[in-house]
Amino acid sequence: MQDILFRITSAILAGMLAPRKQHLYHSLRMRMIRQIKSSPQIIYRLDLKMRHFRQAVCKALQFSLVMMIASATFTCAKALAQTKPAATKPAAKSTDGGGEQRANRGLEVAKSSPLALYAWLVKMPKGADLHSHISGAVYAETFIKDAIEDRLCINTTALAFAKPTSPPSPSHPEVCAEGDVPAAQANADQNLYDALIDAFSMRGFVPTTGTTGHDHFFDTFDKFRGTDKRHLGEWLDELATRAAAQNEQYLELMQTPAYTHAAAAAAAVPWQEDLVQLRDQLLAHGLRDDIAGASAEIDSAEALRAKNERCTQPDAAPACQVQIRYLYQVLRGLPKENVFAQTVLAFETASVDPRFVGLNFVMPEDGRVAMGDYVLHMHMLDVLHTLYPKIQISLHAGELVPGMVPYEGLCCHIRLAVEQGHALRIGHGVDVMYETRPHEILKEMAAKHVMVEINLTSNDVILGVFGDEHPFPIYHQFHVPVALSTDDEGVSRINLTHEYVRAVETYNLNYSDLKELVRTGLEHSFLAGQSLWRDQDDFRAPTAACAHDALGAEHPKQACADFLKSSEKATQQWELESRFHQFESQF
Repeated sequence: MQDILFRITSAILAGMLAPRKQHLYHSLRMRMIRQIKSSPQIIYRLDLKMRHFRQAVCKALQFSLVMMIASATFTCAKALAQTKPAATKPAAKSTDGGGEQRANRGLEVAKSSPLALYAWLVKMPKGADLHSHISGAVYAETFIKDAIEDRLCINTTALAFAKPTSPPSPSHPEVCAEGDVPAAQANADQNLYDALIDAFSMRGFVPTTGTTGHDHFFDTFDKFRGTDKRHLGEWLDELATRAAAQNEQYLELMQTPAYTHAAAAAAAVPWQEDLVQLRDQLLAHGLRDDIAGASAEIDSAEALRAKNERCTQPDAAPACQVQIRYLYQVLRGLPKENVFAQTVLAFETASVDPRFVGLNFVMPEDGRVAMGDYVLHMHMLDVLHTLYPKIQISLHAGELVPGMVPYEGLCCHIRLAVEQGHALRIGHGVDVMYETRPHEILKEMAAKHVMVEINLTSNDVILGVFGDEHPFPIYHQFHVPVALSTDDEGVSRINLTHEYVRAVETYNLNYSDLKELVRTGLEHSFLAGQSLWRDQDDFRAPTAACAHDALGAEHPKQACADFLKSSEKATQQWELESRFHQFESQF
């Protein structure tokens, strides 16, 4: 009865108060945003608090009206009770719908405070982070430590690492250019240390004339560049350790291996429009020679990671349980000759080394070359996909907003990525509603099960897009699969739990919503093998081999066990269901 009354009063209040309430809310919001527009994070928190205030006012009005109606209803019922015989009271139905329902109630309680919400969500199973650049995921403090070990210098004007003027030796300190200081100076100078962290990340950043969040974000990568690749294993350990602490189990990390031979081949072979012949000539000029180096680099890094995490010891770190695979990054801001050569190398590497489960095009989408050659880049992928049909593709597309590029530039990047680039996943997809015939591409993505990697904080600090201006709810409305990811958690100074907190606060998600996001992530991972689920993106029924088993059971029946052994993806999905069961059992 109370639920019915709340629904009725909500409808009444919406009709009576919505116009005035919306006008007041938006006028206040825009006035205050204009005053503090220099900080997107402040705007986000203000926007969130005003939403909460609006909801609280509505609930108070609802409660008052409900009490008045309830009082009148009680009076009428009392009068009727005097003229009718008492009826037998039916037995109360159990409200315990299982672990998921209890977890839903637990999340609603945790929503009372951002701190309580973080503490609740950090323990929740999160499955996969599918959109993460290794260099952008490492925190600035780690890069400073590595630069000191590598005996680099610091350009104190640019706040960037610099090479010494002569190679250091055990008996001779590094010699830095005039005005530069040894990286070790950062440990002795707190102001320098703090300035480097701010320069390497979005910490404390406030946009100024000529320097936007977008500019500062992408400038960071050149500033912390230069440390030795031997640290890669340490970086993997850092990312896996952070993931394990948040109940993540799988990472797909973007990495650009050395491509010296590919670049030499691109310089030696003249460009031609027949891309199949161009590929053959690049291969003939030794392009494949880079593959061994890429694999060796991963071998060395994973060995160091395993050593640091004591993965063969009885006291192995929890990070050992985090599985890592790689996406080969192609640098789309380079000349077309290099982009094509590197793309061929990416396909070739993924064909030989199964740890590279796919590829992605990176660098700012609004860059001159990236915009000017976007159609050509999609054509490259279209041609090469016919030659390497088993290699999976995820693409940065739609990381654009009006004003960043002309409106004509917003027309079709997502559509081209899906239809010509053969993307199985789209990274960001922020400008989808500015595309030509947006509803059509949304329906197409839903029909083709093309997943969108949602990076809420990244989209806020780079593009200034958050809240109602973000297409996250629209993708959900059109049944386009989505999952949360971090993009560059080191640069943004966040983690995956932060993104879940933000999603819950901004879009009022419940636990069932979060569970679907998590399952969707692993469902669209590029891990080998069939999915655990019978129908794609439908998490109600597992595949026939496991239909008679309890999801996530420690000892599945033989048919299910055999199926899980045949599929890396299904094995991770089974582990996720086990973690869900353990998490929900505490409520």
